[in-house]
Amino acid sequence: MSDLLAALALAVVIEGVLYAAFPEQMKRMVAQLLEMPSQQLRVGALVIACIGLGLLMLVRM
Repeated sequence: MSDLLAALALAVVIEGVLYAAFPEQMKRMVAQLLEMPSQQLRVGALVIACIGLGLLMLVRM
């Protein structure tokens, strides 16, 4: 459970750093996400999630 909380905390830190370092680019990215069709966003998110799961499995082995 502590690994899950640590991973979530790290994700929040990374997101915060991105918004702090690149605020204008992040605004543009969010605007582009709002324009994207839901199905395309869903597929892209699932692909990224699978890549992340694969990387996690490699790290844990």
